[in-house]
Amino acid sequence: MKILFMGTPDFAAGVLSAIYEGPHEVVAVVTQPDRPKGRSKALVACPVKEFALQHGIPVFQPEKIKRPEEVEKLRAIHADIYVVAAFGQILSKEILDIPRYGCINVHASLLPEYRGAAPIQWAIADGKDHTGVTIQQMNEGVDTGDIIASCTVDITADETGETLFDKLMTEGAALAADALGLIERGEIRPIPQDESKATYAKMIKKEMGCIDFSGSAVRAERLSRAFDPWPGVYTYLDGRMLKIKKCSVYGSGVSGEPGTVVSVTGDEMVIAFAEGALTVTAVQLEGKKQMPVHDFLLGNPVKTGTKLG
Repeated sequence: MKILFMGTPDFAAGVLSAIYEGPHEVVAVVTQPDRPKGRSKALVACPVKEFALQHGIPVFQPEKIKRPEEVEKLRAIHADIYVVAAFGQILSKEILDIPRYGCINVHASLLPEYRGAAPIQWAIADGKDHTGVTIQQMNEGVDTGDIIASCTVDITADETGETLFDKLMTEGAALAADALGLIERGEIRPIPQDESKATYAKMIKKEMGCIDFSGSAVRAERLSRAFDPWPGVYTYLDGRMLKIKKCSVYGSGVSGEPGTVVSVTGDEMVIAFAEGALTVTAVQLEGKKQMPVHDFLLGNPVKTGTKLG
C-alpha cells in the first residue's frame, strides 16, 4: 500500500520508522510547521520531519490542513491509506474520505479511556497500573473511531512520562505495522468503542505543574512523574520557582500546615500536605541546575518551618 503519514513528535517518528521499514511505501509525510525553540527562537524541525528528510520522503507542513488548497494537495498524492500519530490537527470528513482504506490513528491509551491530547501523562497521574496503545479507524470525532487493534502496557511504580512514552512508542510502532497488514488483507474486524467508559485526557499546560499543598502528597508524587520531563512540578521559595525533581510519599505520622517544611536532614526535606507529606531528595531552583537536596541546602539554608508556595 501507498501510505501518507501524519505526525509530529518523537512518538510519531517511532511509528513512522517502523512503517518505513515494512513492506509498504511511505509516499509523503504531513507534519506541523517548524516552531521557534529556546532562547534564540530559531525555527526547529520536529522529529517526524527530520526522519522524513533523512530518508528522502516528501514533507508537507500546512498551517491549517482543512484549507481547500491543502486538501487538494492531499488528493494529488494518491495514497491508499493515511496513518496518523500525534499529528496535532483535526482532520475534516473531506480529508478522511480521500484514501480508499480510510485513515487510521495510533493513540497512546486503551480507548475509550484517555481520549485527547495527553493520555500518557494522565494515566500516570491517575495512578493507573496499566495503559496501552490503540489503532482506531478515524471518524470525525476526537479518538472516537472503531478499534482495529490494541495492546496493554504495564505502568511501574517509578514510571515517568518519559519512560512510558518510550514504551508506548515501541509498542505502537509494532502494532501499527501489524494493523496495516490486516487492513491490506481485509482481515480487520473493527469494534465500536463503549461510550459509557470514555474519559478525556486534557492538554497539559505549564501551570498544571504548580503544586497544590491543599491536596494529597500521593497526587503530587504521581504528577511529579507524569510531568517528567515537562512541565515538571514546582512551588516557590522566597519568590523563586523551585522544581521538585525527585520525591517520594512519606510513610505516615507527619503533620503540619500544608506547604510547610516539617523536617530537614542532610539529604532530604519533608513537606506537609493537607493529606500526607512528601520526602524531597532532588530539586532545581530557578536559574540553577538540578541538584541533590544535600547540595541545595549548602547554599540555601532551608529550616524546619519554612513555608513554600
